[in-house]
Amino acid sequence: MNRTLIAFLLAALPLMAESIDFESGSPGGLPSGWSTAMTSKGAPARWEVTQDKSAPRGSKVLAQLSDDPTSGRFPLAIYEKASLQDGEIRVKFKPVSGKVDQAAGLVWRYKDENNYYIVRGNALENNVVLYKLENGKRTSLAPVNTSAQTYGVKHTVPSQKWSTLGVAFTGKRFTVSFDGKKLFDVEDSTFSQPGNVGLWTKADSVTCFDDFEVVGR
Repeated sequence: MNRTLIAFLLAALPLMAESIDFESGSPGGLPSGWSTAMTSKGAPARWEVTQDKSAPRGSKVLAQLSDDPTSGRFPLAIYEKASLQDGEIRVKFKPVSGKVDQAAGLVWRYKDENNYYIVRGNALENNVVLYKLENGKRTSLAPVNTSAQTYGVKHTVPSQKWSTLGVAFTGKRFTVSFDGKKLFDVEDSTFSQPGNVGLWTKADSVTCFDDFEVVGR
């Protein structure tokens, strides 16, 4: 095998690949390697490993249980063991309750609680939207080949049922998927450096997460 082909094959391999099912976590606590944060004001986030018999893998999930309805309050669970520039993340999620929002999101290129990318699905709005959060200000980013005012895409996000949200990110190009099917692409270059990945909710969203997958390239 020639050196060019070897180099190509090595470049195509993931630098890391993890699948986290939270089964090793202790109920009532955080899983190893995770920390919590929050964007904006309101009651503290409450992320805990908890039992859920409907979980896709095993019987434990990571849940955000605080139901403070403060608008613009974004609880975060950050996976500190992964710092990626390019890669892909996916998670299974179940919106449990929320009158203001029933949201579940994925975070990447996380610098701090005021600077990161986020894609989220909302069971009350039935849409999926990608944002940048820069210096504490959240701005929606329109899908490629749509007007600048386009607000994500309409898509059914069922409450009390498990769905899968995913995003692949390479350079300034982000590809969003839902239940394994591509929804849309977004391009943005605000955050280009490696950063952590994680999970996100909004306001009074009580949401369960399971089977968090991370692939870094």
